[in-house]
Amino acid sequence: MLGGTLFERDHNGARPTPLGELVLSRAMVLLPAARELQEEARRFANATADIPRYRLGATNGPILGGLMDRLATAWPSTPVSTHTSWSARELTSMVMLGRLDFVFIGACGESLPPVEGPVVWLTVGTDPVFVLVNEDHPLADRKEVDLAELADEQWTVTPGDSCFGDCFATACARAGFTPRTIYETDVATCMHLAKVGRAVALCQATFQPAEGLRLVPLTGTPLRWRQLLGWHPEAATASVASSIFEHAKGAHADAVRRSRRYATWLADNPGLGTSP
Repeated sequence: MLGGTLFERDHNGARPTPLGELVLSRAMVLLPAARELQEEARRFANATADIPRYRLGATNGPILGGLMDRLATAWPSTPVSTHTSWSARELTSMVMLGRLDFVFIGACGESLPPVEGPVVWLTVGTDPVFVLVNEDHPLADRKEVDLAELADEQWTVTPGDSCFGDCFATACARAGFTPRTIYETDVATCMHLAKVGRAVALCQATFQPAEGLRLVPLTGTPLRWRQLLGWHPEAATASVASSIFEHAKGAHADAVRRSRRYATWLADNPGLGTSP
């Protein structure tokens, strides 16, 4: 299509030909311009739509369900659609491309959200990470446990593209051990492995354990998880971002109240939970 060979390949790898160099230099200009056109076109189309609508994206967390209920009550005539993904980077890219209006992702500790253009981020809440164990586990009835007491356990956690794995490994190292097998899988499998005693699950403190499972806080809160709301500042829906943020905080506060173990823990550990 471009009239000649763009790359030459050998055992050392691939190198651009002179024509390839020309194409690459032009592509550096054309591709960002094409992406900008796509973003602006989507924002324009959304801004001129006859009926306002809100497209929400989220990773696994406590906010989306409650937020949808709150928006349906506050704005019953406004359609709301959702998209979920384990990848915070994918969701952030969808905001930049105009395919989502608002995203809810998690960030480990004080780590930054994905850098993907001029996305505005606000913290909805900051939660400790608890452990989920079988109700017959020797530590199930403890008020809290030290991470070092779980040194001989196997672990299970849901997938994600944040730095949580590194943060967990660091926390374990500080507690004096290297974690054994870590099963990365979906929520249902994590709960099953915890329920049958095959692993200890790492989960957000807002998680609602099923029958046969116990949620147990970790002493000193070695792991934290921030709930973030993001949106594009030039999107037509940016004008309602403050309202979405307040509804999201309400949904998070509801999730905290539903978790008796977390609500009790917060009474003794102020400073976390829903953002002021």
